[in-house]
Amino acid sequence: MKLYFFRLVFFACFFSISTTAQEIYFPSADVWEEKPASEFNIDISKAIEFAKNNEYSDSRDLRQAILKGFENEPYHKLLGPTKRRGGPAGMILKDGYIIGKWGDTERVDMTFSVTKSFLATTAILALDSGLIDDVEEPVKHYVWDDTFEGPHNSQITWEHLLHQTSDWRGQLWDTYDWADRPNPRKNIDDWRSTELNEPGSHYKYNDVRVNVLAYSLLNIFRKPLPQILKENIMDPIDASSTWRWYGYENSWVTIDGLKMQSVSGGGHSGGGLFINAEDMARFGLLYMNDGNWDGEQLISSLSISKALEASEANESYGYMWWLNRGNRQWKNVPDHVFYAAGFGGNFIVVDQERKLVVVTRWLEPSKIEEFMNLLYQSL
Repeated sequence: MKLYFFRLVFFACFFSISTTAQEIYFPSADVWEEKPASEFNIDISKAIEFAKNNEYSDSRDLRQAILKGFENEPYHKLLGPTKRRGGPAGMILKDGYIIGKWGDTERVDMTFSVTKSFLATTAILALDSGLIDDVEEPVKHYVWDDTFEGPHNSQITWEHLLHQTSDWRGQLWDTYDWADRPNPRKNIDDWRSTELNEPGSHYKYNDVRVNVLAYSLLNIFRKPLPQILKENIMDPIDASSTWRWYGYENSWVTIDGLKMQSVSGGGHSGGGLFINAEDMARFGLLYMNDGNWDGEQLISSLSISKALEASEANESYGYMWWLNRGNRQWKNVPDHVFYAAGFGGNFIVVDQERKLVVVTRWLEPSKIEEFMNLLYQSL
């Protein structure tokens, strides 16, 4: 009788696991099945109309928008490519199925700091593969040149770079760390001489330091990061062949006798990831399913959990994913939600509990909370 009972329990558990695994739909390269939102008792029409009617207000000529957006930074200039953008676009996924979309979801556009979440993913791949032994190990043990020389920079760990708490000091690709988003209440001499914070103790959103992470990862992979991303993530999730990841015109280095471009973690000075909404949604779906794509574990779930832990210096920030907590919290949206965010209203929003992925392109950034509230009111 006991053996019969345990067999029943085993088959019940196995069936439950199998059923759960089948709940998530994974699109192929050619087909992405759509279902009406009403099938899930959801009405997303108001949220979609809101997104359509609240386009990012600055110029569609992103060269102009970037120069205007960062006009107060000393020495700021465009070093990488830019591209004129399209109009509002986006997608909403439930259980992997498309339940709503708007605009041209196949158009490739700049995605700015959403790139940072892709960059963090390459760091996770380095950790999963053993190229990085420990995120709390100093980066100076891995990078051969003087990037992490000195009493301050030598303390910086991989985790400090991922959390944007490194306070790295230096110059990279003709850009200075102190000139990136400086305090407007100070002058240029004050910016140059700002006292450094102990690594890990102070959060500062800083693209130069993000680019230092990209450069450091290039040194340990010894292969261009776009190639790493393509082979390990984008090809396995059947992303299109249209996305590109750029660095700057002066960010080329020689490794193993080959010229390689060190990519940027955003479009602050041009460059970064150029991608369509559908490929962004696939990437979000991978994270929604804890790094597993249709039975293949591309990123360890343990690494994803670690990436979604807040740093001590900023409760709203993990490994280059924003967490819906602290001063970045969207009211009336669950605090387990996390998201990638970029200049101009580019977002990938992930809700693992409700099995939702939301992508928006060119939504007025100040309207994202209202958009998400309209969406969650319909659930």
